Amino acid sequence: MNPNLDRLHPYPFEKLAKLKAGISAPDHLRPISLGIGEPKHPSPEFVKQVIANNLDKLANYPTTRGTDELRETISQWATRRFDLTPGSLSPASNIVPVNGTREAIFSLVQAVVDASKPATVVSPNPFYQVYEGAAFLAGATPVYLPCDGSNGFIPDFDSVPESIWQECQVLFLCSPGNPSGAVIPRETLARVIALADKYDFVVASDECYSELYPDESNPPEGLLQTCAAIGRDDYARCVVFHSLSKRSNLPGLRSGFVAGDASILQGYLKYRTYHGCAMPIHNQLASIAAWKDEDHVRENRAAYRAKFEAVVPILREAMDVDFPDAGFYLWPETPMDDETFARELSAQQNVHVLPGRYLSRTVDGHNPGENRVRMALVAPLEECVEAANRIVEFVKANRA
Repeated sequence: MNPNLDRLHPYPFEKLAKLKAGISAPDHLRPISLGIGEPKHPSPEFVKQVIANNLDKLANYPTTRGTDELRETISQWATRRFDLTPGSLSPASNIVPVNGTREAIFSLVQAVVDASKPATVVSPNPFYQVYEGAAFLAGATPVYLPCDGSNGFIPDFDSVPESIWQECQVLFLCSPGNPSGAVIPRETLARVIALADKYDFVVASDECYSELYPDESNPPEGLLQTCAAIGRDDYARCVVFHSLSKRSNLPGLRSGFVAGDASILQGYLKYRTYHGCAMPIHNQLASIAAWKDEDHVRENRAAYRAKFEAVVPILREAMDVDFPDAGFYLWPETPMDDETFARELSAQQNVHVLPGRYLSRTVDGHNPGENRVRMALVAPLEECVEAANRIVEFVKANRA
């Protein structure tokens, strides 16, 4: 077996299951899960209909590069959404359709990292655990940049030692952030691009929460958008990941794309051809329909906006919690140890959240996830409100 498999940490939800083993939650309280970031809003009916209408495509092998129409649709969407220079995002060379961002993030690292020389993969901390696992299995060493209240939950890239950048082959960004929801501003993205040029590494920006934001007139900046703003229309050293999972409530469709530097994506496409992960044709047709429609996305944002506006004031009665810049998570501080908070909240109120330390690593004695929990506002509005009231009751009862 690959010895790097032994370097993998248990996934956060494995740790959560172990933490709650043996707990008997109150029978009179229905369970409410805020722990897993799985969208619960209805999938668009028109997308489901496209799949139903094209089940005969099960008889056809899909190509790894996807159909021309899918790549053209993605190019048009990204150009509109991120104010790209028209024609700069070529459907033929700057876009690769993928089966969701998780497998794309993992596979891109395998294709990019050259383990014949010292290699690091740098990521925010807390982070999406696939960044770390992809690094380990590519033979690289993860490096974690702390994101906490002191830096607005965005890494301080200027404080990173030059020795780290010299061995960096991939830098992961996550904007809007998981779990904080923090959005990286243009000036910081431009600084990161300059660092990539200086030290010759790939900037890989995970933007799967980019379409969930509170202000319809102020969508989050994307990495390619910054490229366009500074005249970098070849997107050199920059790739972004996007998905329909959160944007369109289609996590089971497993549909997204990677876009950016054509020279990187050329090798990545070759890797994927051997990897055998082409998107089924009926899923491609459904994806085309989803990327072309914005009405259901605006409705989706409105539903999350209503939940944040209802839940945050309730939680503030007992906790220090802020509205996120974007995304669908809350990242509040806890009045006790985060593991104790999560376990006892489950036991006493049948409400389930994720301890912050499960999303982070301890570096130099500091774990930026400790004494925080991640709450995913994915349940229906009334359940989120009920959960918030139970959490307040729990905090007040255990503070006495």
